[in-house]
Amino acid sequence: MILELPPDRNWFPDTALADEDGLLAFGGDLSVERLVKAYSKGIFPWYSDDTPILWYSPHERFVLFPHEIRITKSMKQVMQSGKFEMRKNTAFEQVIKNCAATYREGQDGTWITNEMQDAYINLHKLGIAHSYETWYNNELVGGLYGVETGNIFCGESMFSHASNASKAALIWLTQNFNYQLIDCQVPTEHLESMGAKLIPREDYEAFLQIPS
Repeated sequence: MILELPPDRNWFPDTALADEDGLLAFGGDLSVERLVKAYSKGIFPWYSDDTPILWYSPHERFVLFPHEIRITKSMKQVMQSGKFEMRKNTAFEQVIKNCAATYREGQDGTWITNEMQDAYINLHKLGIAHSYETWYNNELVGGLYGVETGNIFCGESMFSHASNASKAALIWLTQNFNYQLIDCQVPTEHLESMGAKLIPREDYEAFLQIPS
């Protein structure tokens, strides 16, 4: 049974109660306090305009350990060429809006609703959400955004308007910032090819307990 979150209490049920798809609860809001609580427990919102807010805690988590990232020879050459300029947190709103506008095969519309955009922009203003950006000739051509919780970066979405631009942002993130783990949430072939893998929820939650 999926529980409804009480509107007047910042609370989540035990993650072990999630259904087989990882759905744990519905309702509540996207306040800073609730989002911080959710991520600290390994829970994230994922829903669309025609559903209530849905909260997930998958039984297996798709993650990337920075030291295990696979970088092809061609991508090493791209990173070493100086073709791209890499920046952090200089265009967060542009990044999230580009992610929302990016077409995803098999998806009708975007889960990055206006409400979600506003919520993560609020997190960014408080130094909790970050963007890692790829620039070319002073134009934003790719990047990703997500939430920092302890030593974990919870990646939310990425976009690319130039070949290898999103890959460059992810590689730069893993090589230049002291994260123990990149949470990719749900599996994709693209990230699997770069070294991401599934681990049990219990293992992921153990990383959340490690002091930053």
